[in-house]
Amino acid sequence: MTASEKKQLMAAACKVRMGVIEGTHGAKAGHPGGSLSAADLFTYLYFKELNVDPKNPRWEDRDRFVLSKGHTAPGLYAALANRGFFPVDDLVTLRHIGSYLQGHPNMNSVPGVDMSTGSLGQGVSAAAGMALAAKHMGKGCRVYTLLGDGEIQEGEVWEALMFAHHYKLDNFCAIIDNNGLQIDGKITDVMNPYPIPEKLKAFGWNVVEIDGHEFDQMEAAFTKAKENKGAPTAIVMTTVKGKGVSFMEDKAGWHGKAPNDEEYEIAMAELRAQLAEVEGM
Repeated sequence: MTASEKKQLMAAACKVRMGVIEGTHGAKAGHPGGSLSAADLFTYLYFKELNVDPKNPRWEDRDRFVLSKGHTAPGLYAALANRGFFPVDDLVTLRHIGSYLQGHPNMNSVPGVDMSTGSLGQGVSAAAGMALAAKHMGKGCRVYTLLGDGEIQEGEVWEALMFAHHYKLDNFCAIIDNNGLQIDGKITDVMNPYPIPEKLKAFGWNVVEIDGHEFDQMEAAFTKAKENKGAPTAIVMTTVKGKGVSFMEDKAGWHGKAPNDEEYEIAMAELRAQLAEVEGM
C-alpha cells in the first residue's frame, strides 16, 4: 500500500466516524461504540477491498458484504454514504420515522446493503449461503461478513462456520471485531468466547490475526484470504470500542447510547482535528 493510498483511507475513516456521530446524535439512539471500532474495517472494505459499484448497487457480479452485527448499521451507512451509494446528508435521518436508514440494515430500502440483519448470528449464516450459491453458479465474486465478539456467543454462528468449512467455501471471509465489550460489559464476564483463533482453526478455518486499526495489516490479511484455497478465512481483528472519540473508547456504556449535544460537539471536534492532521500529512 502506498503512502498516498493509506492517507486516503485514514481520511475516509475519519469521515466514516463523523458519520457515525452525526447519525446517532440525530437519532438520539443507536450503537456508536461498535460502529467506531469497525470504522476502519468498513472503510477498507468499501474503499479498497470490495468489487462494488455505487451507481449499480444490484450489479449481479459484485462482491457481497453482510453486516452480521447489524446493530452497527451507523458505521455501515457512513461508509456506504461516503462511498457514494447515497447522500452523506441523509445520515442525520437515522432511525427517524419515514427514513430509509433504520436502526438495522434493510436490503429493500438501503442502496448497497446486501442482507437485512439484526438478530445476532443470522447474518453469518446468510453470508455462508451466498458464498455456496456463488460457487454453484460459477461466479467469481467473494462474500464477506462482520461479526461482533459478543455475537459469536450465539450457537448459530458455529453451525455456519462448520457449514462453510464442510463446503470448502474459500470465496468466503468472516471478520470478527474483537473489541472485548458487549452491551452488558466485558465479553469475558458475560460468556467468555476465548480462545477465538484456536476455536476457528478447530473448525477448519484459515485464521489471520490483525490490529483492526492498521490498514497495512488489513491489506495483508485480505490478500492471504484470497490466496487461500479449499477453506474459508477468518480475520480476527483486535479493536478498541468507540475508537476515535476519547470519552467513548473502551467503554461498554457506549455500546448502545447516543451522544447528547455537548458530547456531540466534543466528538466532532476531536474527529475534525484528526481529519485535519491526516490531510496535513
